[in-house]
Amino acid sequence: MPVSASLLAASGAVRIASLNLCTDEYLLLAASRTQIASVSRLAADRDDSPLWRVARGIPVNNGTLEDIIAQRPTILLTMGGGGRSTRELAKRLGIQTVDLHFPQSIDDVVSNLEIVARLSGQQAAVPRWKWRVRQLQASKPAPRPAAFVGQGGTTVSATSLAASWMTLAGLRQMALPGGKVSAEWLMTDAPPILLKSNYRARQMSQGRRWLDQPWVREANSRIIETDGRPWTCAGPLMPYEIERLRGLL
Repeated sequence: MPVSASLLAASGAVRIASLNLCTDEYLLLAASRTQIASVSRLAADRDDSPLWRVARGIPVNNGTLEDIIAQRPTILLTMGGGGRSTRELAKRLGIQTVDLHFPQSIDDVVSNLEIVARLSGQQAAVPRWKWRVRQLQASKPAPRPAAFVGQGGTTVSATSLAASWMTLAGLRQMALPGGKVSAEWLMTDAPPILLKSNYRARQMSQGRRWLDQPWVREANSRIIETDGRPWTCAGPLMPYEIERLRGLL
C-alpha cells in the first residue's frame, strides 16, 4: 500500500469512495462511517444490499467519478480497473485509485477485505470476520448435490466462487448442461436440493415468474430459499448467509 494512504489512515484524514456494489460491501464492513465519502446507489437499495441500513445517510453515486468529486475523496476504490479514463481523471484530481481484484476464491475475498481495512486503518475489523470464515471452512458438512437457481433459471458454475461458498453450507453445485436450470432438467433430473434465490422477490418480472412455475414448485427437490443479494458479489457478506443456510439444512 502506498505510504500516502498509510499516513492518511493514521491521521484519520482518509476519505474513501466506492463506485460499485461489490466494493461497497468491503468498504461498509471495513471502514468507519466518517471515512466513507460515497457508495453506489445500489448499496442503499434494500432490494440489492443487506447493508442498506448501514449505507443510509452516506452520499450515493451512479458509478461515475463525476458523482463523487463534491465529496472530496482521497481514495477511489474500484474492482477490475474501473476504466482507464476514470483512473487518469482521478490521478489528475489527486485521488489515489486502489483496484481490488475480482475474487476467484474465498481467500481472495479475505485478501480484499484486508486491503480495505489497511487503507482505512481499521484492521481490527478483520480478525473476527476472518475467524468466522475459517471456522466455516474447518467444519463444513459433507456436501449434498444441489443447484442454485435464480431468475429465469440462472445458476452458477460448479467451479465458481459462489459454488465454493455453497460447499461451506454442505451443498455441491452440480454442473448443468448449458449452464442453466431448465424446466426439462428439473422434471427429469432434479437434484436433492434446489437453492432458490429470492433476489428482488418483491418485483414482478418474467424472470421471477419463471421461479413460480410448476416445474420449480413440483420438482422432486427440497427447495431452500436463500437471500439472493449477497450472491451478486459472493463477497464478504457470504459467511452470514452460509451460517443461516446451515441452520436450515
